[in-house]
Amino acid sequence: MVEISIQYLGDLRCTAAHGPSTTTLLTDAPTDNHGRGESFSPTDLVATALGTCIVTTMGIFAQRHGIELRGTKITVQKEMTSVPTRRISRLPCELTVPLPPTHPHRTALEHAALHCPVRESLHPDVDAPIHFIWAES
Repeated sequence: MVEISIQYLGDLRCTAAHGPSTTTLLTDAPTDNHGRGESFSPTDLVATALGTCIVTTMGIFAQRHGIELRGTKITVQKEMTSVPTRRISRLPCELTVPLPPTHPHRTALEHAALHCPVRESLHPDVDAPIHFIWAES
């Protein structure tokens, strides 16, 4: 279990503290939802969690198999909808892997990405496709 302590600061801002490390972060409501957009919004953190989880899960597999993934990059775009309620509708990801497309562990690395815990935790209505770009050899 990990505890995150959150305090509402007013003006649609919160601070969150990660229990084990005491690292803190600030959230702000986005400009399209009454905020100033001066920090990550709560839904931005969902997109951030997805991208970092994908790469971390691949990294765990890579460490176990002696594969170097340093330099892997991911971009997550967050798309919102207001139908039927305001929520995240899509989180398309573009993942650039600095390995050749013929790498022997390509399928396993893609499987790790597609089944990371955050992606598995998303509601089925949230479309979260991953476009893989493998380096040319």
